[in-house]
Amino acid sequence: MTTALNSLSGRRKPLQEASLLEGPMLLLQSIRGFRTNRSLLWLACVPVALFGLGIFNLAAFAEELPELNAAFLANNLWLLVATILVIFMNAGFAMVEAGMCRQKNAVNILAKNLFVFALAVTAYWFIGYSLMYGGSVVDGWLYFKGLFFDPAVSAETISEAGLVPTVDFLFQAAFAGTAATIVSGLVAERVKFGEFVVFALVLTAVIYPIAGSWEWNGGWLNSVGDKEFIDFAGSSIVHSVGAWAGLVGAMLLGPRIGKYVDGRTQAIPGHNMAIATLGALILWIGWYGFNPGSQLAMDQWVPYVAVTTTLAAAGGAIGATVISTMTSGKPDLTMIINGILAGLVSITAGCGNLTLVGSWVAGLIGGVIVVFSVSALDSAGIDDPVGAFSVHGVCGVWGTLVVGLWGFDIQGDGSPLGLLVGGGIEQLGIQALGCAAYAIWALVTCWIAWSIIGGLFGGIRVTEEEETMGLDIGEHGMEAYPDFASSGN
Repeated sequence: MTTALNSLSGRRKPLQEASLLEGPMLLLQSIRGFRTNRSLLWLACVPVALFGLGIFNLAAFAEELPELNAAFLANNLWLLVATILVIFMNAGFAMVEAGMCRQKNAVNILAKNLFVFALAVTAYWFIGYSLMYGGSVVDGWLYFKGLFFDPAVSAETISEAGLVPTVDFLFQAAFAGTAATIVSGLVAERVKFGEFVVFALVLTAVIYPIAGSWEWNGGWLNSVGDKEFIDFAGSSIVHSVGAWAGLVGAMLLGPRIGKYVDGRTQAIPGHNMAIATLGALILWIGWYGFNPGSQLAMDQWVPYVAVTTTLAAAGGAIGATVISTMTSGKPDLTMIINGILAGLVSITAGCGNLTLVGSWVAGLIGGVIVVFSVSALDSAGIDDPVGAFSVHGVCGVWGTLVVGLWGFDIQGDGSPLGLLVGGGIEQLGIQALGCAAYAIWALVTCWIAWSIIGGLFGGIRVTEEEETMGLDIGEHGMEAYPDFASSGN
């Protein structure tokens, strides 16, 4: 009887007639590239390679570990839950950006936000995590500990209720993905897909990790004078770095076609405010992983940070709604959305160092700031389709500075840190120094990165024809809503 293995020389047996043992081989041989013996030989190497990796991993985990204790389990379980919430923020970012932009670019925006997280995790796993949390190379400024990271759990980690390396990596990788996603909003509707993802790789592999190490790995910002720079969950380290990176891209790209006519700013409405609103609510929920998760333990301060986060978001929504109503005559939904996000960014640095009243006021002022910032950016000729720089950049700086204005050492001895509460001016100066350092670092390195990418690939902006037709067709060959008329474009 002719078998599946020698059927290449005669009639190929139909898959329906194959036995259970013959079926997998027939299925492989039906795929182009797997019809030769050489291809099948290479395929056979896969389990051998996986077996080798398995032996390596078994050796890494060979240490005898003590019995797991409640604190260890609680800390790691909480951080895993927080990580999932932060990862889910990618859905919120995608929905806000897609909803606030035009229908003809929806697929492109969704593709960028979805794919960039996969790239960010890969780049951060390959080298970014090591650059951010490795050993010192240039003390205070540069860190590195080889490619990838060691996932082994030590007995000391368990006995001291520490975080296992894999959970810590996943949480930090989610933050790296957030920084890259912020860039997407600033360059929306006119950037080339390929060039954007190359930049995202550079940002998450090198630029963001080095910046983060200056504070979160005991770098030079961690000990300036008698005090340290405070950025609890990343108003500057994550949000402003992502915003400065996107701002450089937006300036190099120039405004969208039709944004400015005869020197006057023209509104380009989003196509789906329902999905943008849902995205904002998802981001608000995800922030409970972002801020309380940055406590890096399940302790009595996690709910406190969750409350300061909530109050700031509420204050931001109120501030933006009131000011937008006063300036435009009617409450603007896009400003309510950006007000909530502005409040959340405004509390991210100080969520563990502000009182409840101070948190609400910080968010309120952030909501006010974002309305005027969006208008100022339009007047300056910088096209930011979703207000990403105003939310993450301007309010990221504000959220960092507010710690130096009315912050307290709440989780310590309760002493005042801010200038307006009797803590002196030193903390405010350190906070301003940190803001300036991250702005300069991001602006310089991202300008270099964007310029090199543009030079290598013939520019970073799509053609005028592509932009007019829509990036969904030009970049992806598909439409988000193929069964509906595109009158909104």
